[in-house]
Amino acid sequence: MKRLLLASTFAATFALPAVAAPFTCPSRGGDIVFGQEANVNSLDQMTSSTISTRNIAMNMYESLMTRDENNRPILELAESMEEAPDGLTYTFRLRQGVTFHNGKPMTSADVAASFNRYNRIGLQRSTLDNVAGWDTPDPRTFVIRMKQVQPTFIEALSSFSVPIVVIPSEHENDDRQQLRPVGTGPFRLLEFVPGSHARLGRFDAYSPNTAFEQRTGFGGYRVACVDTVTFRIVTEASARVAGLETGALQAVEDVPTRSLDTLRRNSAITILPLQNWWIQIALPNTAHGPTANLAFRRAVQAALGMEDIMDAATDGNYRLNVGFQYPNQPSFTDAGRETYNINDPARARTLLRESGYRNEPIIILTNRDYPPMYNAALVMQQQMRAVGINANLRVVDWPTSVQMSQRVNSDEWHFFHSGWGTQPALGALATMQFLVAPGANYRPRDDKDDPDVLAAWNRMNNERDPAARQQAFADMQRLVLERAYAYPFGSLTKVQAVRSNVQGYVPFRIPRFSNVWITR
Repeated sequence: MKRLLLASTFAATFALPAVAAPFTCPSRGGDIVFGQEANVNSLDQMTSSTISTRNIAMNMYESLMTRDENNRPILELAESMEEAPDGLTYTFRLRQGVTFHNGKPMTSADVAASFNRYNRIGLQRSTLDNVAGWDTPDPRTFVIRMKQVQPTFIEALSSFSVPIVVIPSEHENDDRQQLRPVGTGPFRLLEFVPGSHARLGRFDAYSPNTAFEQRTGFGGYRVACVDTVTFRIVTEASARVAGLETGALQAVEDVPTRSLDTLRRNSAITILPLQNWWIQIALPNTAHGPTANLAFRRAVQAALGMEDIMDAATDGNYRLNVGFQYPNQPSFTDAGRETYNINDPARARTLLRESGYRNEPIIILTNRDYPPMYNAALVMQQQMRAVGINANLRVVDWPTSVQMSQRVNSDEWHFFHSGWGTQPALGALATMQFLVAPGANYRPRDDKDDPDVLAAWNRMNNERDPAARQQAFADMQRLVLERAYAYPFGSLTKVQAVRSNVQGYVPFRIPRFSNVWITR
């Protein structure tokens, strides 16, 4: 029986490290105001894949498993996990002393209720497709029973893209986007005003994970050193820069390229770049209108020039990137490269004629909360118009655009602009889950998957041989690109910044405020 104590390699037994002194706050107290660039309308982490939700919610919630600094699976609310020799049972032993923000001790009944809710309405509930059920033999034990062996199950379960966060059992039946915000994390919610701010406070009854000595990834030994963290929605880049310079903001999510030289000369500010932040992307609506036609989608694909799109999106701070992983990742493949950066207007016009397009209005759904998305959409519109497509922007705020994109059989849009960041960083499996039902971003008709894409997805999950799983990923990427279910433009570099008196802040896929302190 495989037993996991700290980090999983899916095949080994791990022992706890020698006990050393865990992290302690060099100073305690103080308040951090974080300038977040996009609106958030819900903190329901189970039913939202947006960065803006995750930024806040993942400082409040925890899961059975998460990922470490190098995106390897580690335990979080569980102290151990045992995989049966036949691969059909996973037994989790829960940590003792964990309490919810409402003071209730966490038990296996709460974990089961969390899985029940996720299985009912979780955005990426396909994670549980191979799961037969779960049991709670005692308050500290949670058992997952599989229908069949899935070598990638722990990889999927530990993803913090849209994680199965553990909530009190009495919240199991909360509606989608209406989850009451009670978790087990180091910070608890004090106030949430959509469109304005969310204020978190230190949870004094938080029980750190003593299997670790330091924070790692979004797990490990975590301590809330500051009294409060306020996520303030600051959509204007100039306002974030001004707030950072004056000290009204102690940290910001994004610094525009044009401001970097000035800020670097300010000794009170620390610049924190993070390459490969996200893949700039547009998703077509294949359920309705001209975008349901493959020849039309390929016409758009042929019209796109990625250098112009990415230059406008990032002020030149980008890399061209084929597909859905970054070149530095072992899972990277350039399968489908012949569909990328074609930039051939004549070919686009030929495909357009083949599609039977009749100058119908084409709606590009985007937002101003994330300037890279808006600017990419603007250049995409221009390139489409140049080949004879009647392309028009529909600009709403980020939460509204996400809600519109998720409506089954919606005819309100034809292309949806987004950025995939956390998912590519977590690996191919987390990323390609965006391209299968029930959460397929490109909105297949009636949420019915392309059978060839679905077959490749199933092989990605279930092949025993890692090389076969990688080949399945390459096959799925090629199919998605050839059938124009997604238009990845390239990858951008995100530049964050903090006031120099903010210590312990390390840029990650999500802003982490545990083990962060303020010097006096």
